[in-house]
Amino acid sequence: MKKTLLLLLGLLTALPAHAQNSQHLVKTVATPASAGLATSAADLPLTLEHAWQLAEQANPTLKSAQANLATAEGQLADAQGLLWNNPQIAAERVRHTVPDPGLGDRTQREWSVGLTQTLEIAGQQAYRRTAAEQELAALRETIEETRRQLRAEVEQKFVRVVSLQLRAEMETGLVDLIKNNSAVTRKRFDAGEDTKLDANLAEVELGRASNQLEIVAELLIQARADLATLLQLPAEKLPVVKGALVANSELPYTVDQLLAAAASRAQLRALDYREQAARNRLGLERAAVYPDVTVGLSSAREGPGDAREKLVGLSVSIPLPFFRRNAAGIGKASAELTQAEIEKQAAGRDTRARVLTLWQKLDSLRQRVRRMDQSVLQRLEENQRLSTAAYRAGEISLVQMLLATRQVLDTRREVLEAMTDFALTRSELEQSAGWTGTK
Repeated sequence: MKKTLLLLLGLLTALPAHAQNSQHLVKTVATPASAGLATSAADLPLTLEHAWQLAEQANPTLKSAQANLATAEGQLADAQGLLWNNPQIAAERVRHTVPDPGLGDRTQREWSVGLTQTLEIAGQQAYRRTAAEQELAALRETIEETRRQLRAEVEQKFVRVVSLQLRAEMETGLVDLIKNNSAVTRKRFDAGEDTKLDANLAEVELGRASNQLEIVAELLIQARADLATLLQLPAEKLPVVKGALVANSELPYTVDQLLAAAASRAQLRALDYREQAARNRLGLERAAVYPDVTVGLSSAREGPGDAREKLVGLSVSIPLPFFRRNAAGIGKASAELTQAEIEKQAAGRDTRARVLTLWQKLDSLRQRVRRMDQSVLQRLEENQRLSTAAYRAGEISLVQMLLATRQVLDTRREVLEAMTDFALTRSELEQSAGWTGTK
């Protein structure tokens, strides 16, 4: 019985080593970009920096957003032309057959050439050019926001894999120790030193620990698969990550700094650019009410060969806006501007509220982790020591001793889960605020 107890107590001395790794955000070692990306992520443990690089190079969402740059740049190139409408050139050659009594038919050849240009007279080109510039700037900010969201998603999946790897190590150590305990208990039972109840308790504890390890292994497989999908890694091999959860009591920013960063995050800048672009498109549609002026210059040769005439003409045409005054285009542009203003206001309000909410949650998690790690765990370990002394003195049973041990193990799992939530919440907070400082 005492040997069984001592083996069970050995579990408590093995787990603190694992708990040291379960305190805070992910801490990684950066790898060189060229060498790191050339190495298969499935062959070497992934660092967070390496995972970010892989995601930015292969993620389809980010690549799709970057591909849209060609469209916006093409629109800007068209808008930066001297004139929006291209000139038109027209040429004509005519052959006349004129009957001449007594001399037969006479052939006359005539030709004409003309050049026309449609001109906008209400400043449409300036509106169009400014709108295209704003759209391009908005798209670039959108790409930056997509990149930040991708990095935050990679970090969160990375943290989950790190947490489950640490949990798997903890559960593996528990299973190994309980196996040893179970073997000793069976020997003592065969020797008549322990009761059947003690042997059954050891087998039950081993079954529970093995089941818990299998559950963690299944969760770890799924977490690695999710990370591999996000990084576009081969499906045949799942990545193993390199990192640790570490606890920093002090954060490198204050809530005021986060709110200031949130007010100028890439998403809000993109919405601001889109609002300005929508306002310029509305100005363009209103300017389109004024008719375009078409100016033409022509030259021609007409008449018989002995009396040919040279004609030079200048023409101006202006459509009269009596029936259609671009009401549909103005209404659509006005609606787009209103929607852009609403979206910008809502995003600013929601971003501020989310930052404040996540800050409060992060502070609560930090206090909870500190309380569990420094207060609850210490008391439980003290209870365990007291129960050990009481058991040796014959004051409590083995069941009570196992209960104290189980409480310590469960609490260490809770500390690891709390630290994982802390890391995930911090990542989400920094992404929501658009924080670009050093982690």
